[in-house]
Amino acid sequence: MAGFPADAFGTNCYVVATGPGEQCVVVDPGIGVLDRLDAVLAEHRLHPAAVLLTHGHLDHTFSVAPVCGARGIPAYVHPEDRELLADPSKALSMDLTQLFGGRLPYAEPDDVAELTDGATLSLAGLEITVDHAPGHTGGSVLFRLPGAGSPWEAEQICLSGDVLFAGSIGRTDLPGGSMPRMLSSLREKVLPQADDTVVLPGHGPRTTIGRERATNPYLVEVAGTGGARPAAPTRGL
Repeated sequence: MAGFPADAFGTNCYVVATGPGEQCVVVDPGIGVLDRLDAVLAEHRLHPAAVLLTHGHLDHTFSVAPVCGARGIPAYVHPEDRELLADPSKALSMDLTQLFGGRLPYAEPDDVAELTDGATLSLAGLEITVDHAPGHTGGSVLFRLPGAGSPWEAEQICLSGDVLFAGSIGRTDLPGGSMPRMLSSLREKVLPQADDTVVLPGHGPRTTIGRERATNPYLVEVAGTGGARPAAPTRGL
């Protein structure tokens, strides 16, 4: 397991494998990650078998086509966000559309597989469970997998994308976002996870479910354990 932030927006790109010299999956290859990703793959002698996308925002998907195209591997995305691979402007604010619009090449990878809630993906020797967790986008998902052999020797790891961060959650005010759906996802998909689950978010440092259950104001609100109503979240593209 290795992770590093992209050049733009600090989006975390992760590489997950059972060990050195094995196949791996790449999660959320964002903007400007290609050289760093190649270095990580070379360092650990890893061979990508697929790219997994936690959602369709541009800062998480920008490099998916070149990563997949160079190796002939599929990209996995939830169907509610699939259209964003070819036209990411559909989920951007006006300001972000003006920032990116017309200046960057967008293309869906040649091989796209759609994710379904509750599915288990068998990839690169890994068993990865998919939880559809809309709210940040309509197609946001969590990826859960056993953590034995990871740097943390955790029972479980959750790649949370922009659903859950250390101390916060993903914003819900962009096209496709929904605070009611986000709160439902937190209640139904996040809170039931074990406290010792290591959370690897789309931005910022890793955390645990237990830490967030106790201190994250959005989870505290959803759990009904007290605390002031938190302000609207602002993190994520």
